[in-house]
Amino acid sequence: MDFYIVIPAYNEEKYLKKTLDSLVNQSHLPKQLVVVNDDSTDDTPNIINAFVKQYDWITSITISSSKEHIPGSKVVNAFYKGLETLDDNYDIVCKFDGDLIFPDTYLESIAGLFESDKTIGIASGLPYVKQNNKWFFEKVASKNHVRGPLKAYKKACFEKIGGLKHSIGWDTLDVLLAQYHGWRIVTDKSLHVKHLKPTGKSYTKKSKYLQGEALYKMRFGFVLGLLSALKSAFNRKQISYFFNTMRGFLKARNERIPFMVTKEEGRFIRKFRFKNILKKFF
Repeated sequence: MDFYIVIPAYNEEKYLKKTLDSLVNQSHLPKQLVVVNDDSTDDTPNIINAFVKQYDWITSITISSSKEHIPGSKVVNAFYKGLETLDDNYDIVCKFDGDLIFPDTYLESIAGLFESDKTIGIASGLPYVKQNNKWFFEKVASKNHVRGPLKAYKKACFEKIGGLKHSIGWDTLDVLLAQYHGWRIVTDKSLHVKHLKPTGKSYTKKSKYLQGEALYKMRFGFVLGLLSALKSAFNRKQISYFFNTMRGFLKARNERIPFMVTKEEGRFIRKFRFKNILKKFF
């Protein structure tokens, strides 16, 4: 299987070399990899250039966007700028963050997943973060959810869901739309990926209400939005996360921000999420 990888990178001098080192040492090498330097002000460009000079399948581009690390549109915009530089002769397209260390057999194992079941549309391993010199599963989502930092899409699935949305919540909506279109979402729980910069560490204060906005735009509705906010706050052990999420949800509803999905897709999403909630109790 031919893998194309796009890595958006903004001021990742502390981590990017480790990420690229882990990818150039894969047992199954990607066919192409492009790093998108999103106007970094640190040593990120020099790190990228060193790899570009050494490996002919690694390329880079530099773009300019907001200096604020707001989740959603910034990273998706960078991803697409990188994807535009590549052809479409790939089997799997990956959106990876620049702060990960992959095990040497990562791509080989992901390829094995896709090859074992033709209905798998999105796959990944699991991100682990370091605490007190030990690595623990990053519990901001379930172990069955393919997380935003390490997405791998089968080409047909990526095209069917219309790619990634330029909004916070894109990495939840993609798996929901994939399942709406009949694709399976799979994580290989034996593949532990080291996440060097925990989720949300560099987000700005402005971003704290955006998760609620995303729930509204995905047509979760008030009750499901409330339950989702409670679950996420519990996983993070942050009660403030719940209140910020609901504040963002209500603000988006009052302002009637445009939805990201159709009414039919919204009905599927609500039914699907409520069904998963009921499974936990019955």
